[in-house]
Amino acid sequence: METYRMLIGGEFVDAASGRTFDVIDPCRVEPVARVPAAGREDVDRAVAAARKAFDEGPWPGMPQEERIRRLLDLADRLDAKQTMLMDLECRQAGIPIRKTTLMDIPVGLEMFRAMVKASAVPRYEPLPWIDFPAVSWNFVLREPIGVCAGICAWNFPWLFTMWKSAPALAMGNVVILKPASYSPLTCLEFAKTVTEAGFPPGVVNVVTGAGNPVGTALCEHPRVDKVSFTGSTEVGREVQQLAAGTIKRVTLELGGKSPNVVLADADLDMAVDGAIFAAFFNAGQACEAGTRLLLDASIHDEFLARLRERMKLVRVGDTQDFETTMGPVISEGQRTKVEGYIASARQEGARLLCGGGRPQGVPRGWFVEPTVFSDVGPATRIFREEIFGPVLAVTKFATVDEAVALANDTSYGLAAAVWSKSSIGAIDVARRIRAGTVWINDYHLINADAPFGGFKQSGRGRELSRYGLEEYTEIKHVHVDQIGPDRDRKFWFDYVMNRE
Repeated sequence: METYRMLIGGEFVDAASGRTFDVIDPCRVEPVARVPAAGREDVDRAVAAARKAFDEGPWPGMPQEERIRRLLDLADRLDAKQTMLMDLECRQAGIPIRKTTLMDIPVGLEMFRAMVKASAVPRYEPLPWIDFPAVSWNFVLREPIGVCAGICAWNFPWLFTMWKSAPALAMGNVVILKPASYSPLTCLEFAKTVTEAGFPPGVVNVVTGAGNPVGTALCEHPRVDKVSFTGSTEVGREVQQLAAGTIKRVTLELGGKSPNVVLADADLDMAVDGAIFAAFFNAGQACEAGTRLLLDASIHDEFLARLRERMKLVRVGDTQDFETTMGPVISEGQRTKVEGYIASARQEGARLLCGGGRPQGVPRGWFVEPTVFSDVGPATRIFREEIFGPVLAVTKFATVDEAVALANDTSYGLAAAVWSKSSIGAIDVARRIRAGTVWINDYHLINADAPFGGFKQSGRGRELSRYGLEEYTEIKHVHVDQIGPDRDRKFWFDYVMNRE
């Protein structure tokens, strides 16, 4: 079993306390590696190193072309390690090797490259010429914020490492990454590659450990300029509250209870497969998962009959088997939570269509059967609360207006989908749904050229695309006088002086 160390100020170090913890494979319930359990002293060291790198180092003032070149070189070096990263992601997070191979690692790297390339934009924006009262040339500069803390969730560890690091670094900031305790290993491999690429010390730091104290210390620290957090809405509230003490910039990508709306004219074969993909991708452990399936009453029964048959194709099992399509949930505690929601759905009168228990013939990890409930009322817990597991709630609607009302009957607003053969009709419904991303006849396809983030309690700010890059910049207005030495024309000076 490998033992990792943290990256602080260009050096790999242990926690000041010497404490460690094991990362456990959720599929086999076996240790994968040992990592440092950092404390506040380690956070202080990381912040000091990052502060020095930003305030005194070459990275913020480096020509943008050189920054891009170095980041793309880093991506090439990571490319060469893809096979190892795919296996490590599989074992630390219980993600099937099929998915880490075809999606997580390569897509994460392509997103990293895309965001870096998109940063090759002018940092100068001209403003209109001013003729009165002052003749002046005005423009806006976009400048790096400073020390940016990226606090990552455990469900897509490699993707979030890419999402937090690429825009921050490309825009001239320095970063402190705090990977989730369940799944820090690919982030630590990223740290190794940063040093191999010869990045200046302190530009990238990685600190491992529990949310409290590590995440708490980063949010409270007066020398951290921005926090970007991905995780639950409950913890997101705490992040915002902790960061408020120093009025630091905050980006939050939080929870969801996303509606997946199937209209009467949908292609049922496509929509059934799309509903399964929406709900059970990554074992339902996705913030934007389509866990509320809203079906037009006229197609409801036929849709469920088809859904029940197609669910037989979901293969739950060993994550290192390429034929496995769904793995376990991340931990025993998470499985207990999911099973609690399944029990509550039964008690509240929902009808179990399939699943509901623990699968047979799988490794001894934290598995839950992919589960579907129909006849789910809007007051039930599985309709309203984020489960973060393989549980789909199906609700019937009679009219499009009712579908929109059900879709919006939530405190969340991260994502949604609409299925219809009419693009015009689907777009009309999409415009009425309060969510940051709406897919039409598709699901889960997030790309680096489009913004991702939520309405309401699903977060604030955006990740990815130029919108995500701008989240890592300060806006500075510069006014350049064009009057010259003619003092008499600057009559506004006389508002506080009397001249003879």
